[in-house]
Amino acid sequence: MRSGPTDTLQGSDDGAPARDSEVVHTFNSPGDHEQRPSVEDDAMKITTRRETLFGQLQIVTRAASTRSAVQALSGVQVLARGDGVELRATDMEIGLRVPLESEVVREGSVVLPARLLVDVVRALPASDVSLELRPAEQDVELIGGSATFHIRTLRSEDFPPFPEPEGDGRVEVPGPAFVETVLKVARSASRDETRPVLTGILVSAAGEELRMVATDAYRLSVKETPLDPPLSGAFEANVPARALQELTRIVQHEGAETLNVSARANQVVLEAGGVVLSSRLIDGQFPNYRQLLPDAYEHELRLSGAEVAEVVRRISLLAQKNAPLRLAFTEGELTVSARTPDVGEARETFPAPFAGEPLEIGFNPEFLRDGLEAVEGGDLVLKLISPLRPGLIQAADGSGFQYLLMPIRLNV
Repeated sequence: MRSGPTDTLQGSDDGAPARDSEVVHTFNSPGDHEQRPSVEDDAMKITTRRETLFGQLQIVTRAASTRSAVQALSGVQVLARGDGVELRATDMEIGLRVPLESEVVREGSVVLPARLLVDVVRALPASDVSLELRPAEQDVELIGGSATFHIRTLRSEDFPPFPEPEGDGRVEVPGPAFVETVLKVARSASRDETRPVLTGILVSAAGEELRMVATDAYRLSVKETPLDPPLSGAFEANVPARALQELTRIVQHEGAETLNVSARANQVVLEAGGVVLSSRLIDGQFPNYRQLLPDAYEHELRLSGAEVAEVVRRISLLAQKNAPLRLAFTEGELTVSARTPDVGEARETFPAPFAGEPLEIGFNPEFLRDGLEAVEGGDLVLKLISPLRPGLIQAADGSGFQYLLMPIRLNV
């Protein structure tokens, strides 16, 4: 049985892969970024609470690299200045800056191995912690209660400067609306790095609407979220899906009601709850998603989203080894079935407002589940044309969510 899609979604896509030099440019472009800290590195000492340090390290280390040839990128920079302490990490695609509530005894900065630092702080026995740079030994002395650790530092010279948020052109967006919109579309972003333009989410914000679009060429998600009051500015950018998923975690963790977005030619800086996330933007032309949506459909069915999702989830257990999930429509009912040779088969029938000639269409079970789960509660509208044309799932409540899915060609 052929399990691949009958085709991919086709649209205008002139995107070219972002070159390595463009990624580096994001964090080292003259004029776009702050200067390196001017504080002396040979004197730094801070004191803080173990719980506070551990919590902030868990956030910032998500941006530390795990596979870079530059050792400093696997570390966390501790930057202590007169106005406070900041933890920083970057893998040259995204960067995180996290404030740390602490007392600055002496200013300075140091880069320490991220994973080791997290493990050490987690294991400390006391609530009060001090970190002091020892230049002669090229390490940091970390003391917590009766425990003392000496951790070798990484090369500060190899740690890049970070972009500063811009005052001009900064747009304030409601945090909950932004998170809701990201979560609706993020699953449709591609993970195929050979087509980098599809690994992002096209984010457009202007006036009374926030819109996000993602596609991997087999499915397309669109979410249009109304905003009240209207935005004071506007922006459009193709942002890596990973960066926006990290941002949603931050907004939810910090309980941020608003976030600030500064979009530039090749990067975006987003602030939420005191945390600053910077990311490169993806070069290339994002597909024109409006051209992908059919103008008309042969069938439109209003169904219970929860019921359909539960049936699909159950029957998908027998759609293994790339087997498709089959949806067979006959007068007044829908049968969902799956069959995997040498494993077994399953089917379930329930009422559906279908009329006309019988129609059977196949879908990738995981992709179909993603679309149904994105609708969440309430009814959905399923729109179909033919077994070889894409199907559309819409939220019936008019919330602005659309999910276009390519079918799988079925062999009888």
